[in-house]
Amino acid sequence: MKPNEKRPLTGTRILVGRARHQAGSLSMHLRALGASVIEIPFIEIRKPQSFAPLDAALKNLKTFDWLILTSVNGVEALWQRMRRQRVPRSRLKHLQIAAIGPATKKAIVRHGLKVKMVPEEYVAESVVKGLRDKVNGMRVLLVRAKVARDVIPDELRAAGATVDVVEAYETVVPEKSRTRLRALMKSARRPHIVAFTSSSTVRNFADLLGPDQIAGLKDVKYASIGPVTSATLRQLNFPVAIEAKEFTMGGLIRAIVIARYAQK
Repeated sequence: MKPNEKRPLTGTRILVGRARHQAGSLSMHLRALGASVIEIPFIEIRKPQSFAPLDAALKNLKTFDWLILTSVNGVEALWQRMRRQRVPRSRLKHLQIAAIGPATKKAIVRHGLKVKMVPEEYVAESVVKGLRDKVNGMRVLLVRAKVARDVIPDELRAAGATVDVVEAYETVVPEKSRTRLRALMKSARRPHIVAFTSSSTVRNFADLLGPDQIAGLKDVKYASIGPVTSATLRQLNFPVAIEAKEFTMGGLIRAIVIARYAQK
């Protein structure tokens, strides 16, 4: 069967597991391509257990040379706290800012700041590559989630930087999704593809589903936004059928479309 060129995902059921407030854009684009999208969040964004480390960093912004933001969630969490603490945007003007990915850069620019560096690839290793020769003797503020890899702080410290890591938010398993996900995966309407946008979504998917159901999903294909997410899928014994070449939402969508064309 020749695929519909304008709606190449027609007849394809795709499960999107982004946090509820973030799923809309990805779902909208997939639906525009003909997909039947099912939204069940695998992740929930919450405030950190304590804002004390972030508040301390905001009080001492003038002591930092670089600010690294790794996600849109981090940007918005930082800004919310700045508003709460009445920290003006001008306090960030002296900082050189690094952002992982175009979406994070866009969120920063939307708040009126310039981004000095976006890595070639939107993963921690590429941030390190871009900054390693620029941070010796400097102080770096890394704002991120509670659970995150330590590649950036470890490598930049090895390059001579002083790195302060502060948690602006945390990601948790949304318990309300457990019953819905298990019922879906047992039904005749279970998805052809599950789309993963981070390692957290992979781990939480496995947690929500449980080992008793995972083994029975051999006909489901797993789509990953990039190599870090793919590595987490493989660690949890989920075969990676689709991986984006550009580690963005657009790249993930393109990879899904290419994979469906190949099947048809």
